[in-house]
This record gives sequence, structure tokens and C-alpha cells, in this order.
Amino acid sequence: MSEGKPLDGKVALVTGASGGIGRATVDLLTRRGARVVAEDVHGGVDGMAAAAVATLQGDVRKAETATKAVDLALSRFGRLDILVNNAAIIVTKDILSTDEEEWNDVMAVNVTGVFHHCKAALKHMVGQKSGAIVSVSSISGLVGLPFQAVYCASKGAIVQLTRQLAIDYAPHGIRVNSVAPGSIDTPFLQRYLDDQPDPVAAERDIKAAHPLGRIGTPLDIAEAIAFLASDQASFITGAILSSDGGYVAR
Repeated sequence: MSEGKPLDGKVALVTGASGGIGRATVDLLTRRGARVVAEDVHGGVDGMAAAAVATLQGDVRKAETATKAVDLALSRFGRLDILVNNAAIIVTKDILSTDEEEWNDVMAVNVTGVFHHCKAALKHMVGQKSGAIVSVSSISGLVGLPFQAVYCASKGAIVQLTRQLAIDYAPHGIRVNSVAPGSIDTPFLQRYLDDQPDPVAAERDIKAAHPLGRIGTPLDIAEAIAFLASDQASFITGAILSSDGGYVAR
């Protein structure tokens, strides 16, 4: 490990890599010395290809995507040390307004996608007796929020899967943690604001709900992910790190 590059020699797989938190994470991990497989359902991920970045377009809901991503890491870079489960979608409705198709879609991306990628990565990590998994949950997985019935349920599932996997795989030298972001300045948030009757007022209310008084940046979350993925966090597993400007501390 070279000075200033705590992830030197590590290989990571990042889902939902083409925008927002995912892109910031790929950029930061490579700056810290890692080589990365950047996976996304959108074709724009191909534009991220570089010497230290291999790309894969695929749907996280399908087990074959996870298998292909892990195989790409092994064939291109020779190993896999880090899995970042970031891909997610949201439906902003209460449960009475949420239909079964919307429920299934959110659960398939946000939970089943994590299931597939953890299984594919762990098969390799167990053999090498080391690894770090970081899943992006949310404040929505820690507290109840209005009009997020299925999203809260999906992110809560990630929180508990993180804790459970941490227990099962600690004996294999594998750490499993989660970052729970607050409101972050991404296209994800912008779509939400655009759907509000008064987007300016909605943004003001969001900022006020975070004690630090601002909306987070993708880099804020990428820094938390990179820390948990690094050997600097070698005694941390089963943790849910809230990177939320103090939101859940109220």
C-alpha cells in the first residue's frame, strides 16, 4: 500500500456505477489505488472504461449479471476484494397507492440485486479468506418516512442482511457493513424534487431536516464507502454508518 493510496492493489465491484453515488465511488476508489468493475443497467457505464476500470452493462436483478461481474473482475484484474452494492430505485407512495408491480420492482433491484451480488462475491471471497462488502442502505431503512412504503422496506432489508452476513462471514475474514445516506445531491433526489408541487420549498425543507443544514454530496457517501472498504476499518463489521448530516440523531 503506497502512501495516500489505502486501496492500492485492491479490486472492487460497484453496482449502479454510472451516476451519482456510484460514479463518485468508482472515481474515489480508483484514486485511492483500486481497480474497479463498474456495473450498471444503463449503457452510459461503458464511457467509464479506463485502464483501472472495466465496465459491464447488466441488470442487478438477474443472478447472471452478478456472476458476469465477478468473473470480469477475476479475468481482468485477477481478484475481487471489495463489493459495493449501490444500485437502487425508489417509488414515493404510501402502501395503499403502491401496486404489486411497483413493490416487486423495488424489491428486485434494491434487495434481490444485493442478494445476487453478495452470493457471487462471497463464493470467491470465502476461498481467498478476505473481503469487504459495503451496501448502500438509507436513512429510510432506519426511520419511518412518509410515502416511502416499499423503499423503506427495501432499505430496512439491506440493514438486516448486512448484520446477518457480518456474523456468518466474520470467521472467513470477510467484513460486511452498510452506509446509510441522508438526502444526497444526485439525479435520484432531483427526480423527487421535480415531482413536488413546490420544488424550491421541498429542497428547503430537506435541508432543514438535516442538522448540518445541507444536502449531502455523492463524494460524502463515497468517502464513507471507501473507508469501510479499506483496511483502516479492519475491526468494523456489521456496522450501519449513517452519513446523513445528523438526520437520524434527532
